[in-house]
Amino acid sequence: MTDQMSRLRPVFAWAALGVLLAAGVAQSATALRESGSIQPPDARTAQQMFADAPDGVDPIVTGPVSAAFKQRQKDANCDTAVWPKIPRACYPD
Repeated sequence: MTDQMSRLRPVFAWAALGVLLAAGVAQSATALRESGSIQPPDARTAQQMFADAPDGVDPIVTGPVSAAFKQRQKDANCDTAVWPKIPRACYPD
């Protein structure tokens, strides 16, 4: 009896490894399928970000901001942007 169990032990080990591998592949496939539907954060328009403001939101910041933010606004041409086509980069994080 012990001789038969020692012969079957590697078979059971390989079967368990195969089941674990199949479960991991299934989980990875599900995660990849779900991640394709996520939009990047910059894909939202200003109109979507501020849906409760039908007349628009002024992208001019009145408080202190960093030089990097000012440069980001300059690069995105925020001073000439017109509602609702205002880039997300015009608003602070």
